[in-house]
Amino acid sequence: MGREEEIINERKRKIEELKKSGVNPYAHRFNQFEQKSFSVDVQQKYSDLKAEEISKKEEIVAGRVMFLRSFGKLAFAKLQDVKGNIQIVFQSEKTPEKIMDFFNKYIDSGDIVGAKGNPMKTKTGEVSILVKEFDLLTKSVLPLPDKVHGLKDEEERLRKRYLDVIMNSDVKEMFIKKQKFWSTVRNFLIEKGFLEVETPILENSAGGAAATPFATHHNALDLDVYLRISMGELWQKKLLVAGYEKTFEIGRQFRNEGMDAEHLQDYTQMEFYWGYANFEDGMKLVEEMYKKLTMATLGKLDFEYKEYKIDLGKKWERYDYEKLIEEKTKINIYKADKKDIIKFLEKEKIEFDQNVDKWRLVDILWKYCRKQLSGPGFLVGQPVELTPLAKRSEKDPRKVEQFQVILAGSEMGNGYSELNDPLDQESRFEEQRKNKEAGDSEAMDHDETFIEALKYGMPPACGFGFSERLFAIMMNKPIRETVIFPLMKPSNYVELIKSKDEAESGHPLEKKSEKPKENSQKKKK
Repeated sequence: MGREEEIINERKRKIEELKKSGVNPYAHRFNQFEQKSFSVDVQQKYSDLKAEEISKKEEIVAGRVMFLRSFGKLAFAKLQDVKGNIQIVFQSEKTPEKIMDFFNKYIDSGDIVGAKGNPMKTKTGEVSILVKEFDLLTKSVLPLPDKVHGLKDEEERLRKRYLDVIMNSDVKEMFIKKQKFWSTVRNFLIEKGFLEVETPILENSAGGAAATPFATHHNALDLDVYLRISMGELWQKKLLVAGYEKTFEIGRQFRNEGMDAEHLQDYTQMEFYWGYANFEDGMKLVEEMYKKLTMATLGKLDFEYKEYKIDLGKKWERYDYEKLIEEKTKINIYKADKKDIIKFLEKEKIEFDQNVDKWRLVDILWKYCRKQLSGPGFLVGQPVELTPLAKRSEKDPRKVEQFQVILAGSEMGNGYSELNDPLDQESRFEEQRKNKEAGDSEAMDHDETFIEALKYGMPPACGFGFSERLFAIMMNKPIRETVIFPLMKPSNYVELIKSKDEAESGHPLEKKSEKPKENSQKKKK
């Protein structure tokens, strides 16, 4: 029997013993819940007072026992709650003997308890609670990971995120910051007069972006449907047709594409749509919003991500799509043909799919150049072929009125003056349909219902969206690290696949790769 199994069996024995003695090891509630204080608040309250000034006060705390020590007539435990931790002290002749005995006999690290007592200061000046009353609220069966050696494997940390949060205060704090991040965005837009809306997650066609959707089947209606790839772009623009002037949505969206440090298949996105405004208005609003949410999240405007140093307080640059690519690659995207671009990509050993059209290859060129930009800035002047939903530029009809936020060599937000000409939109959708039939899995669907709505008339408008990837770069972490419960392969993934294959083939496979199949629709990038 291993050491961990011995610990588990001993804890199970304690649970049975507690039940037999009439003590419920899994309480219905903490009876002194209304009076309890957070650990940090207690420490701040008494930190500047002398020991004799606080000894007659009373405080109630509750949380998880992170570690404990007992020396017979004296025992200590570190109690952790959502804000921090505080030491509780059990001292002979000051703590009731019955409580001392109960603590020493039944309490283990990981247990959730409540305690009432007098504040005190240790010899080192640490504010603690001298226990007078004590309640076991939840008995832990499994031992917590070892503080030094436990939870070092990234897959295990993400799969058992609850333990990751218990053991790592910086992880717990990160998700509190994430809540501040999104609440700041929401409050900012509401203060600017935007209406928060909810649009469908299941759609008949995958519209609003160039991306590969997840497909599923709706049994009740007997329909093939898609999980949305945008935050209700076409729906929100129908609301502009309806007469709402400012709308936004924050929610989950899904793209059946590759995973890397900056991309996931399901993630949180925000999109707003602003009637009677254009992309220039959008840039001003977005710069203000980014500064406000960064300050609220980090308490400052500068941060680092990988090798990039970013200061949102600096002047935001304007990057011209055509000029920047020509400057970095010597290729003019309007004069060059597909062969010229392929030659450059092959020379730089950049992966690409030769079956896509010229403009998809141009987009790969841009992404190569983008990595060389730290930002902050806005990319403008994108080709009309790459943004089917954006309004053409009055100055140059080859381009659209689009802006992308550039930070840390990546796109951290995308917006444009919305195309409200239904005939132009219809022809662009037709081009997208041809691309899809030619094998481009990211081409947009032709949404006839949206075209019909546009024909009733939509005011000029600006739309903009960004994802939680912005939060990830603020934290200087891969995006999966900043998702509280990211999608993971089951821990027994290989065994499940093998069992499935054996069942289908009728005999066991000699070998089975641990790596899942590549998505057949995935485009090389």
